[in-house]
Amino acid sequence: MLAMYTRLLPLPDHSFFLFGPRGTGKTTWLRARLPGARWFDLLRNEELLRLLRNPSLFRQAVEASPGGWVVVDEVQKLPRLLDEVHGLIAEHGNRYRFALSGSSARKLRRMEVNLLAGRVINRTFFPLTGAELEYRFDVDDALAFGMLPKVRSEPAHAVDILEAYVANYLKEEIQQEALVKNLESFSRFLEVAALMNGQTVNVAGISRDAGVPRPTVQRYFDTLEGTLIGVWLPAWKPRRKVKEVAHPKFFFFDTGVVRAILGKLRDPLESAERGHLLETLVLHELRSWMSIGNTGGSLSYWGTHSGSEADFIWTRGSASLGIEVKAAKEWRSEHGRVLHELLEEKIIQKGFGVYLGREALKQGKLEILPLADFLRRLNAGNVLSSGGDSAVLAAEANKRRRGRSRSSRRSP
Repeated sequence: MLAMYTRLLPLPDHSFFLFGPRGTGKTTWLRARLPGARWFDLLRNEELLRLLRNPSLFRQAVEASPGGWVVVDEVQKLPRLLDEVHGLIAEHGNRYRFALSGSSARKLRRMEVNLLAGRVINRTFFPLTGAELEYRFDVDDALAFGMLPKVRSEPAHAVDILEAYVANYLKEEIQQEALVKNLESFSRFLEVAALMNGQTVNVAGISRDAGVPRPTVQRYFDTLEGTLIGVWLPAWKPRRKVKEVAHPKFFFFDTGVVRAILGKLRDPLESAERGHLLETLVLHELRSWMSIGNTGGSLSYWGTHSGSEADFIWTRGSASLGIEVKAAKEWRSEHGRVLHELLEEKIIQKGFGVYLGREALKQGKLEILPLADFLRRLNAGNVLSSGGDSAVLAAEANKRRRGRSRSSRRSP
C-alpha cells in the first residue's frame, strides 16, 4: 500500500502551469488539492482523441460548469487547448481558474503555442524533499535510489521501479513524442551524460565518447532539459581578478534515475560517485525550496581554471550566498577555503558548508551544517533569504503543513 506524503507546494490562487518530470506526483497533488475540479486527463486515450477531433468540446464542457477550478493534466499532449483556455480567461475573467500540468515544456515551446503570458503563472514540481519526508530518511539510501514518491513508498521495489522509469521515459517521452529520431544513439548519449552528472560539460568530449555528432549532442541535452529530466547549472562570473570557468554543469533531476541509467542500482554506492550524487541531492532541495517558497533568484556554481570551486551560488538582485557540499563525515578547514575567500572579499554575503557529519560548526563567517540541519534551515527560510520575506513564506508553508499533517500525513 502506497504511503501518501504531504507536499509543501502551496496551491496558487491564480491560474497556473505546473511543470515537473513524470513520476514526481503532480497528478496526485492536484487531485488532493482540487478535489472538486473539472478534470481533463490527456493521458487517457479516449479523452485525448475526443478533444483532438474537436477541441471546442473543451470550451463547451468548461462553460457547462458553474465556475471554479479546471485541471488539464499533461497539457503538452494537446497544446491547442491553450487557445481555448486563453479564450475562456479573456471572456470570463476569474470565473474559471486553470491548473495546467505538464512534463514537457520543450514541446510547448517548440510548437510556438500560446503560453498565456501574463494570464497564467508558473510553478514547478519535484521529487520528495527532506522536509516532506520529515527528515526521516537514510542519506545513503537517498543517494542510491533517489526521492521519487513511488520509490520512497515502495523501497522493496525501488530497483524495478527505477529501471522501468528509465525504460518508459525513453519510450514515452522521447520516442512517442518524436523528440529523437535515433533512439539507439540517444541511449548511448544518455549513459555518457549520466557519467558526467554534476560535472562541467564538454560537448565535444561527450560527442566523441558517445559516438554522436556534436550538434546532435547539444540537441539531446536540450531534450533532457525540455522534458525536465535534467537542468543546466551555469557558471557564475562575478569578475574576480582570476580566470573564471565559463562552461556550465549538467545535473539530472534525481539521484536514483542517474544510477538507473548507469545500471548501478544493484551495486553498493561507490566512494567515487557519492560526491556528485550528494551535490545532485542538495541541488534538488535548493530548486524545490525555490519553488515552494517562491523565493526567486537563480542558482549557479563558481570555479576557476586553477581548480578552485564553490558548488552552488544563489543570487537575487545584489544578494548572494555560497554553498559547499562534501560527502564526508568530517569537515576539514580546506573544504571551506573558496567560500572564505568569497566572504572576505564581500563577493557573497553568506556561506554554508554541508557535510555528512553530526555537528554544526562555525569557521569564521562560514556556517557548517550536517545535511539534515541544512535542510531544516532551508525549509525554515533561513538559507535562501536576503531579508525576512522567505522566512514569512516558510512560516506560512509550515503552518499549512502542520494543519494538514494531522489528517493526511502518511495516510494509506
